[in-house]
Amino acid sequence: MRFDTVIIGGGLSSLVCGIRLQKAGRKCLIVSSGQNALHFSSGTFGLLSRLPDGTPVDRPLKAMEELPSGHPYSKIGIEAVRSYLAQVPPFFKDCGIELYHGADEEANGYRMTPSGSLKPAWFSLTDNTLNSSADVRFEGKALIVNFAGFLDFNTSFVAAGFEKRGASCRIETVRHPAVERLRVNPSEMRSVNIARVMDREDNWKQFVNLVKEKMHGEEMVILPEVFGFGNPSVMLWICEMIPAKVIFVGTMPPSVPGMRAQLLLKKAFEDAGGTFLPGDEAVSAEVEDGRISCIRTANLGKVRLESDCFVLASGNLFGKGLVTTPERVYEPVFGLDVEYPSDRTLWYDSDFSSRQEYLGFGVRTDSSFRALRGGEVVPNLFVIGSELAGCNTLAEGSGAMVAILSALKVSDEILQ
Repeated sequence: MRFDTVIIGGGLSSLVCGIRLQKAGRKCLIVSSGQNALHFSSGTFGLLSRLPDGTPVDRPLKAMEELPSGHPYSKIGIEAVRSYLAQVPPFFKDCGIELYHGADEEANGYRMTPSGSLKPAWFSLTDNTLNSSADVRFEGKALIVNFAGFLDFNTSFVAAGFEKRGASCRIETVRHPAVERLRVNPSEMRSVNIARVMDREDNWKQFVNLVKEKMHGEEMVILPEVFGFGNPSVMLWICEMIPAKVIFVGTMPPSVPGMRAQLLLKKAFEDAGGTFLPGDEAVSAEVEDGRISCIRTANLGKVRLESDCFVLASGNLFGKGLVTTPERVYEPVFGLDVEYPSDRTLWYDSDFSSRQEYLGFGVRTDSSFRALRGGEVVPNLFVIGSELAGCNTLAEGSGAMVAILSALKVSDEILQ
């Protein structure tokens, strides 16, 4: 089987790269092993919230000047980053996903998390309320509404977060007949299952009526992000029907907006003619004259997947794109060069809440994100997303935009 480009990994960076290439006329295959980081996404995309030394960042584009030369943003270049950022909203809109940025064009916005804290973000799906400042105030009375028995939306944490910023909160639960049926099996009371129930017009309208019965003149109503899985317009309709400002706050994973975004991106890729191979993983590759000639997968066995270009986007340790032993860290498919400290005691911090260095391990690349193997550039193998060396995306709050911007950069490199 032959393709113009084979992409390993089915997450955000893979889909953005695949859609861009497929729409440009390249025949693409995506090999996806299963769940990816979008399933845990809150529906916001972070650009940069901290420098590598831990310094908080409010204005990411300015702060990029301080990043080391090996950082993915430094390799792309600040002016190219600006250009790509302008392309992101229309790109996603073409895929059926509406994104918006905060009021200040140069600054991060801030969203309320399920733990009641504010987290920086650059772009947000319309599901989220993106506040303009970390010092935002929520003056007035707020009603926080949850479904009875839904434990992945901690109303006490959410209330504490809003009250810390000026709101006076009251918590209520509702018993929706259709959702109550899920409670027969506690494992069914998950955000996505509730969202599927709430996709039915009669169900979400009944929920709105239950909320209105609980209201006592509140200026704000705070709800879990479990609406609009099949149709995000449902959230707009809910906002119109409730006589108060409605704020949707994320739940613990799985993420309804994140999974919806993944499904819409996958649909856009397939609608453009791309081939998506789910539930499979690359297990080996063949190298001829320093170039990758083909890969093989677990399910297809001896079948050769041949291509002019290959893109590795299987994630770092989280996505099994990297593998560790007590002695080393390695990339299992191509045997690429991996950047990590040789002293194992530097891999992690015993304080769970501290920066964990192992989350920054990645594959070494040149300035165009071509992979290095034995110190030599592999000319037809690119690396994108969290598998890239030079950044700790979780600590920096840069995961989503490193994924998107590196995918746009590499698709341009392939199309040249």
